[in-house]
Amino acid sequence: MTKAGFAAIIGAPNAGKSTLVNTLVGEKVSIVTHKVQTTRFQIRGIAMIEDAQIVLVDTPGIFKAKEKDRLGKSMVHAAWTGVDDADAIVHVVDAPAFIRQRDGEGSAQDRLATEDTDRVSAGLALRKREKTFLALNKIDELERDQLLPVIAHFDQKGIYQHIFLISALKTHGVRDLAKALVAEMPEGPFLYPSDQAADIPSRLMAAEITREKLFLRLHDELPYASTVETEKWTKQKNGDIRIDQVIYVRRPSQKPIVLGKNGQTIKDIGAKARLEMQEWLGKKVHLFLFVKVREKWVDDPARYIQSGLEFDV
Repeated sequence: MTKAGFAAIIGAPNAGKSTLVNTLVGEKVSIVTHKVQTTRFQIRGIAMIEDAQIVLVDTPGIFKAKEKDRLGKSMVHAAWTGVDDADAIVHVVDAPAFIRQRDGEGSAQDRLATEDTDRVSAGLALRKREKTFLALNKIDELERDQLLPVIAHFDQKGIYQHIFLISALKTHGVRDLAKALVAEMPEGPFLYPSDQAADIPSRLMAAEITREKLFLRLHDELPYASTVETEKWTKQKNGDIRIDQVIYVRRPSQKPIVLGKNGQTIKDIGAKARLEMQEWLGKKVHLFLFVKVREKWVDDPARYIQSGLEFDV
């Protein structure tokens, strides 16, 4: 008898959720950058482990969205929706950030991460869901004895069925977590073909790849509220694929930042994105990038619908 079900991967922004999903799937299905709130909508990665198919729902980071932050509120709503629909839940915590903040050595980002982690724990406590696991991530950066007080802190909450010590990046402890998820999946037929790695439209995945390269290249210079859209996807007679994309920024001053001197920055972003697209698709890709200013894109319902986000939350 086979098993199949859904596991929601939740946590504060930059806790390592997408890295964990990619590790469990065995290939890249979700983009990863240093920028907080990189994941904006639910991405389903499909992990085949033993006799089970685990659909890993990579959710946006849960944080305190401002009242007028429509995109932020939609992202948080998408994250909790993923929790409510899942057969199992994995709460990923950035353990080093938590420890630094506890010891009074934390940065402003560590403080926010700890506050958001507490916010996730509080939300889980209200839901009173069984099959909820805690994954203390990035343990490769810590000594073992540093983790004992952290384990005790979360264990006393009475929320988590089990606490795992992992490094999603270096795969430490991930196999034990995977086995625990297999045990919680309901019996039934597979929900997707066994060789499918993700449930995301190709046009949207291509846009995500370019957005990752954009943020990696311009991490400090470009606000997170920039986006990429795939406008055209054309299969050519020789089998090549032409992809036309638009990078939308919210201020005219941000456009030259993306373009760079003599267009060098956008050429570099395009080259890296094209290479990854070719590896992903197994075909030659001709990528054409354009930069446009759209100040109100976060208030456009169409931008939310195409990503599976709710506009009015």
